[in-house]
Amino acid sequence: MEGNREQRPQLPLVGGGRPSSSSSLAPPTSWASTTSVSASGKRIQREMAEFNSDPPSHCSAGPKGDNLYHWFATIFGPPGTPYEGGIFFLDILFPCDYPFYPPKVVFKTRIYHCNVDSAGNVSLDILKENWSPALTITKVLIAVKSIFENPNPYDPNAPGVAHLYLTDRCKHDEIAAEWTLRFAK
Repeated sequence: MEGNREQRPQLPLVGGGRPSSSSSLAPPTSWASTTSVSASGKRIQREMAEFNSDPPSHCSAGPKGDNLYHWFATIFGPPGTPYEGGIFFLDILFPCDYPFYPPKVVFKTRIYHCNVDSAGNVSLDILKENWSPALTITKVLIAVKSIFENPNPYDPNAPGVAHLYLTDRCKHDEIAAEWTLRFAK
């Protein structure tokens, strides 16, 4: 019976496996659309629209170039903290199985903070064991912004900074303000 099957000519392929536009034959209808977006991509697009319509104060964020899974964010140091007046840049990497796993948030601006290590990795419970698919990038950025005002020295990424925070808060704040002036202005 195989001899009765309709034979299609082989077409040169370009890009994502689509026939070249010089061909007058339409591609088979069973091919997946090259413009389709995965479920995680649709979720990220929806969160981006929500973020853009109602961004949290002192924050901005969005995709880096055309990569929906790699965002660039900015957080302005809150008034009344040693980080006041600083502009802190972050990279946000969404896993391909988002929202079932949390995004990775990394400070690109150096910061003296007990919950941020020297590589910029953030220690935040919602980015680890307390992650929930119900959380959104807006909630993540609000939580990251909250560590400026409410650091958690009992879950540090920088134990030395946490120790100074607990034993000599004035000295800690002085160093944090110096780093903000030096690296975040």
